[in-house]
Amino acid sequence: MITAERKSFDQIKESIKEFESLLVLGCGTCVSVCMAGGEKEVGLLASELRIKNRLDGRDVRIGEATIQRQCDQEFIGPILETARKYDAVLSMACGAGVQLVAEMLAPMRVIPALNTRFIGITQEEGVWVERCRACGNCVLADYGGICPITMCAKSLVNGPCGGSKGGKCEASNEKDCAWVLIYNRLKKQNRLENIFKMFMPKDYSTQAHPAQMVNEAYLKVGVEEKHGK
Repeated sequence: MITAERKSFDQIKESIKEFESLLVLGCGTCVSVCMAGGEKEVGLLASELRIKNRLDGRDVRIGEATIQRQCDQEFIGPILETARKYDAVLSMACGAGVQLVAEMLAPMRVIPALNTRFIGITQEEGVWVERCRACGNCVLADYGGICPITMCAKSLVNGPCGGSKGGKCEASNEKDCAWVLIYNRLKKQNRLENIFKMFMPKDYSTQAHPAQMVNEAYLKVGVEEKHGK
């Protein structure tokens, strides 16, 4: 799940001060789960903006809408006509969603209301933690399902740095040492021999940006259509 958090109200207010009409657009998937950009959050932010504008003596028309995903053209398409009735869109989606909406509405302004944080999991109610860097070369099978790239402060792939103490990372005594976690997990799996293996340094060439991925089934269709088959 992509996690995000709302920018401060002052930041948002400053970024939209020039517009006389605004559509607050929510996203019903990841940012909805982490309570940053779903339908409820759209309603709350829109209400805050209306109150502030009224107090400032400004007459700003503010609309609300939430679609299932802002990172998918299929769900953005139906909202385009409505969005173009406003001066700008205030997007409560992750960075990917903001960019796709901006692309489809260009040259209309699309302003981000959130800061995208990381790919993570729900640890407990109201708490989300990072678990994946989307590095493009998953090594979880070698480390008992625990990612050293993400969980280790130094992204070490061949054992701990030696600075951990009492099972905690030297970077913060509130964080578990990733390699203690990996050791314990491999021990439970009867795979401690993996601790003694020497793994190659992480190949970051797979993280060339901007990345692209094409499903092989669609790639084959594209080739056949190109050659008239």
